[in-house]
Amino acid sequence: MNDTWYPVGEQLVARDLWVETPLDWSQPDGETIRVFAREVIDATKQGEDLPLLVFLQGGPGGKSPRPLGADSWIASAVKRFRVILPDQRGTGRSTPLSTSDFASMPAEEGARRLALHRADSIVRDFEALREKHFSGRQWWTLGQSYGGFLTLQYLSHFPQSVVASAITGGIPSLDPDPAVVYSRTFPRIAEKNRVFRARHPQLTSRIDRVADLLASTDVRLPSGDRLTVRRLQLLGLDFGMKPGFDRVHWIFDEAFADEAETRLSDVFLAEVEAATSFATNPLFIALQEAIYGPGPSAWAAQRERDGHFEFAEDARPLNFTGETVFPWMFSEISPLQGFQAAVEHLAAHEQPIDLYDAAVLARNEVPVEAAVYYDDMYVDAQLSLETAGRVAGLHAWVTNEFEHDGLRLGDVAERLFAALEVRLGGTKRSRD
Repeated sequence: MNDTWYPVGEQLVARDLWVETPLDWSQPDGETIRVFAREVIDATKQGEDLPLLVFLQGGPGGKSPRPLGADSWIASAVKRFRVILPDQRGTGRSTPLSTSDFASMPAEEGARRLALHRADSIVRDFEALREKHFSGRQWWTLGQSYGGFLTLQYLSHFPQSVVASAITGGIPSLDPDPAVVYSRTFPRIAEKNRVFRARHPQLTSRIDRVADLLASTDVRLPSGDRLTVRRLQLLGLDFGMKPGFDRVHWIFDEAFADEAETRLSDVFLAEVEAATSFATNPLFIALQEAIYGPGPSAWAAQRERDGHFEFAEDARPLNFTGETVFPWMFSEISPLQGFQAAVEHLAAHEQPIDLYDAAVLARNEVPVEAAVYYDDMYVDAQLSLETAGRVAGLHAWVTNEFEHDGLRLGDVAERLFAALEVRLGGTKRSRD
């Protein structure tokens, strides 16, 4: 165990943890990977034997937060827990997935390797981490977004490892079908576009002028990728976050380099590229549809989009898309190109996965408190509530006070932790 602690901001200290796990958990003697985690605690509580809380990061393909101090939900957590921040396999400091490796790999093998980075493998990695560094002690879990998917995987297969669970904006359907997910998603994205235009009516004509320019001109991003209308539409991914409308507003605020509005500015092009390249989190796109089940997903988002003409590239006013992946992204966005063959194979073939056990969840004994965001653009509230009714001991708090990022911007974590403490009679180290 690494006992070298280092400061994080003014109030926290942290140490680095590693565990070696099989790449394929069905082949324990085969190829291995390293999984990284960071333990963070309040510096004044370093010697205390506090309960453990593992953070289940959103995604897919998300590394753990890099805290700058005791702010956001971390402030609430470190009052009562030693907080474990794992980098899910393939992300952060864990063994990375190389785009160049996938580019030279047969499609079937690439798809197999991508499929090994889903919830079942991630949770088993966390179990190995818990056993190695914490002597198998039970821990609390906090799952944000995709972390809610990981939570139900945990409660289906390793409930004995968990004291209590909190979920924010991430209760999945127990009958995962990406086609159903996107049939709910696109109407919500359309509504977010309407709200955006009502909030920033002065931008509508400017956005349309940018789209018209891209449709008629070969405009290149700093990387050399062509900026197309459909890539521009990807900016709508941010609409599900509280500051998302304003971030997109400020991108278009500096769209043009000349008064006649005939040339796009370098600043605009750089900002659009940063928001749509996914260079720092390619697994978020590569696994976007694979997280919902064994597949094949057959490009569910593209099939749904094809029936919504308001999202066409030539529609005006231009509508932005959301948390959706389309096949053209893997040929037009350079950081994703290496994954193209693997993702196409993954979309076309079944990759078995033992996601959720409905029978186990129906008799679940782990207390669960969940925040369901009524207006969530990414996770359908009605699907979440249907699942909540099928998981014993899951209490859902439905609110329209927050968007998908309520965990970071509000007191959501404190409310959920407090509710669990009432149910357990305190911040227990175990359920025994």
